[in-house]
Amino acid sequence: MTVIPKQVPPVLEVEGLCLAYDDGTAPRRVVQDVSFRINPGEVVALVGESGSGKTTTAQSIIGLLAANGRVERGSIKLNGTDIARWTDRQLQTVRGARISLVPQDPGNSLNPVKNIGAQIGEIFRIHGALRPDEIDRRVISLLERVGLSEPELRARQYPHELSGGMRQRVLIAIAIALKPQLIIADEPTSALDVTVQKRILDLIDELRAEYGTAVLLVTHDLGVAADRADRIVVLQNGRIQEQGAASAVLAAPRSPYTRELLAAAPSFARPVSRPQSEVRSSPPGVEDDIVVVDGLVREFAGAGSSRFRAVDELSFRVRRGSTHAIVGESGSGKTTTIRSIVGFDKPTAGRIVIDGTDLSCLAGEDLRQFRRRIQLVYQNPYGSLDPRQSILQIVTEPLLNFGRLKRVDREAKAWAILTRVGLPEDVFARRPHALSGGQRQRVAIARALVLDPQVLVLDEAVSALDVSVQARILALLQELQSDLGLTYVFVSHDLAVVRQISDTVSVLRDGRLVDGGTVSEVFEHPRSAYTRELINAIPGQSRRAAA
Repeated sequence: MTVIPKQVPPVLEVEGLCLAYDDGTAPRRVVQDVSFRINPGEVVALVGESGSGKTTTAQSIIGLLAANGRVERGSIKLNGTDIARWTDRQLQTVRGARISLVPQDPGNSLNPVKNIGAQIGEIFRIHGALRPDEIDRRVISLLERVGLSEPELRARQYPHELSGGMRQRVLIAIAIALKPQLIIADEPTSALDVTVQKRILDLIDELRAEYGTAVLLVTHDLGVAADRADRIVVLQNGRIQEQGAASAVLAAPRSPYTRELLAAAPSFARPVSRPQSEVRSSPPGVEDDIVVVDGLVREFAGAGSSRFRAVDELSFRVRRGSTHAIVGESGSGKTTTIRSIVGFDKPTAGRIVIDGTDLSCLAGEDLRQFRRRIQLVYQNPYGSLDPRQSILQIVTEPLLNFGRLKRVDREAKAWAILTRVGLPEDVFARRPHALSGGQRQRVAIARALVLDPQVLVLDEAVSALDVSVQARILALLQELQSDLGLTYVFVSHDLAVVRQISDTVSVLRDGRLVDGGTVSEVFEHPRSAYTRELINAIPGQSRRAAA
């Protein structure tokens, strides 16, 4: 007689879920008829842009919706039991024990006034899972398990004493402490460097394999989903566009939205053949080196009489009309380098020449006037714009600092450049809070361009954006470069983006140049083990290999 194996029930089953927020007038539905399931040991990726409803869906599963959020309809079954309408007191019995959350921002998710050991130990005290004399040993064991060095020291330290990657490992230690059946990982690596991201995702994968834990991976990055998920659920505007096995969804997406996400993902994009592009079609004699960095050293005072060298003998050149990328992890010296290039910091040693002008020869008014030739676009479009000013005022303001244009001429120039970067006229009178992230970054680019600079320095200028918004900003930058002959110094930790848009690249580690050259040289024949590690950490490698 044939024995039919018993089907293992899903850990989580979401059916017809509808979620709404009360905004003071009428309920605003943000998730509509969402259904999916997760089996033991399975990774399901919930994919979509900001506003798609993926984080709201994840929060509803663990009962952490905002105070004005509620489940309107549908069920959330944990091991067959519907917990959708449980009270907070009931949900406390499953949080941490059966469902755990790894939140997005490790900087804001840990208590700054409690040491790490106390915060991990708290979950055992809440659930009464261990005797008090056992908790300290278990905390040290967990810190070891998630790969933190010197676990006894880490247990005594406070969150501000740990790096972002270390703090994220602490959050994972808390999440796995009671060996839950389901871990919800909400953009767990979006704020981390690419190599740290890979190590964190590898760790979650190891723990899943070891404990048989199911994982709901919330992400906007299809490259991450391609590498890590068994199945993918694609959300847009609170509705599922498609779902299925990851390999099937990525190989033959049925939804136009999924195809748009795939086309926008830099991990999957084919590198542009930059030497043959319009950027390189300048007349003879114009393609000179507009940026020259020669032996740059930048030191800072350390403890006592010691000196800390943040940038150490760095040299590179940037051709006019091209894009040069500076890549590396946090602490590699990228930001210190660009602060010297734009004239905010004076180098300890070395030489920086911008379009024939040696910055060491500039001071006072000459340095101030120089800055209109090279402008900086910051990483965070949410924090770099004055919330009290209208969009038109923000872009007009730099013109007040240079020249004597009449108000009508200043506004006309600002109007023209805002239109040039693709912003509609109806946003010009708004404040920054009324704009999306992509629109705010367009404003930041317009503010930099209004002074007609020759060089734009872009400091992680697309890292805070969703993948499709990021793709549109990158396309805008390439169009502006082609039309205006701009030169870009592009700072990034994302090698997928660098490969897509750059001509040349410098790879930094601990302030030193470890690799450099054309993008094709560095990506195809990296000289350093560190560069190879960065390249291997680019998400979406599995799909690129299969393509």
